[in-house]
Amino acid sequence: MIRYGLIGGGMMGQEHIRNINLLEGARVTAVADPDEGMRRLSLATAQSNRGYLTAEDLIAREEVDAYLVAAPNDLHAGLVQRLLATDKPILVEKPLATTTADCRDLLNMAKGRRAPVWVAMEYRYMPPVQHMLAALDQGATGTPRMVSIREHRFPFLPKVDAWNRFNARTGGTLVEKCCHFWDLMRLILRADPVRVYASAGIDVNHRDERYYGARPDIVDNAFVVVDFSNGARGMLDLCMFAEGSHWQEQIAVTGENARIEAFIPGPARFAPDGKPREAEVVTSIRALKEEVREVVHTPPELLIAGDHHGSTFYQHERFLKLVREGGGVPEVTLDDGYWSVLVGEAAEESARSGQAIDLRGRGA
Repeated sequence: MIRYGLIGGGMMGQEHIRNINLLEGARVTAVADPDEGMRRLSLATAQSNRGYLTAEDLIAREEVDAYLVAAPNDLHAGLVQRLLATDKPILVEKPLATTTADCRDLLNMAKGRRAPVWVAMEYRYMPPVQHMLAALDQGATGTPRMVSIREHRFPFLPKVDAWNRFNARTGGTLVEKCCHFWDLMRLILRADPVRVYASAGIDVNHRDERYYGARPDIVDNAFVVVDFSNGARGMLDLCMFAEGSHWQEQIAVTGENARIEAFIPGPARFAPDGKPREAEVVTSIRALKEEVREVVHTPPELLIAGDHHGSTFYQHERFLKLVREGGGVPEVTLDDGYWSVLVGEAAEESARSGQAIDLRGRGA
């Protein structure tokens, strides 16, 4: 039995627990969270009675085999720094940290560490995305030249202390939410970003909300263009007030031979009819002038276990394999985590300044 210590028992922490519960030979056996309600709910889901107020209390017990960090974003850097001093595997939720400076510090501190640190990038592991990545590896499009990602979804959900309403705690929407997309672009195009331009606004969500006398400052819509070192480019179309969209995410990759698109529904609870739907992958082949449409199945128990179309389960399946093998290189490294924050941070800067941000020379 691999025993996980969960630090942060909020909404995402509980999704992690539900998915780990589906794995054979793995359990969350201890939870640290200062909020009594979240801690109680997480312990009930994990069927454990080992709850702690602080991460230090959990770490001091030395009773787990791996650590899982799902605390608010602004706590990630400090928690991972503390956990790097242990000899145990770590899975840290995205973003790795809220600033690139903190990410660089973690990269430096982790040098020479034998136990793996895996950055949780769930979107890589959605079945339709995995299907798309496999097709790209087989040369379905030729050389990928353009990646277009559209996410039209529901607003950010309420969180304890409204931590996700403020840039200072999240890193900004284009870091918090969109680090997934910068990671996917870099993975698909197999190149590093060199230039970022963003236009974004705060137009609909949270405008009438006030917390501790302050108004939320996170953007709720954006267009972002990213240029890559190999001449390819990516584009993000984000809208955070489009709940009920038929497809929550649409990811398109185009090369000289074909275009491949993944269509991914959002969580069933936000669908107009409240029912889960299957994802689809469509390949349009130029030379044959034909279209191949495939339905990509996700087991219903995985759709119930979380809001990320089964990806949290598949990510944990791979992380658990790494833990059982005694280490190795994570599929999503600290370097990957750094790049995803770097692009998001640049996009936030570009949206504020109206200027394109040059990333050359900023690699980790």
